[in-house]
Amino acid sequence: MSSHTVYLYQKEIMEQCRMLFGSLAPLHSYISVILAHELGHAEDAELKHLSGLLDGPLTVSEQAEIRLRIEENAWRYAELLLWDIDPVFLHTIIDESLYSYHQAIEPHIA
Repeated sequence: MSSHTVYLYQKEIMEQCRMLFGSLAPLHSYISVILAHELGHAEDAELKHLSGLLDGPLTVSEQAEIRLRIEENAWRYAELLLWDIDPVFLHTIIDESLYSYHQAIEPHIA
């Protein structure tokens, strides 16, 4: 985790793009968004602390909230880098990315 290394898996990214947008036409922009998000993880000053919390005794709800925060932190950073990208395109990807994290905490919200 301390290496700040970013890995992008081409086949998986291409499949995600195809599934989300129905084609590879926006692949270049999609890769830019994914890279910015991964850079967000690499630059997240809270990541080490938040990841460490996940090793402790937590409820399912607490784990879900921490995982969501980690992802939201990365997306906030990505949005700063992607100020010139189509906001509808960007938020389509962000919303899809965060969907399962929100679903994980939804049952715990009263």
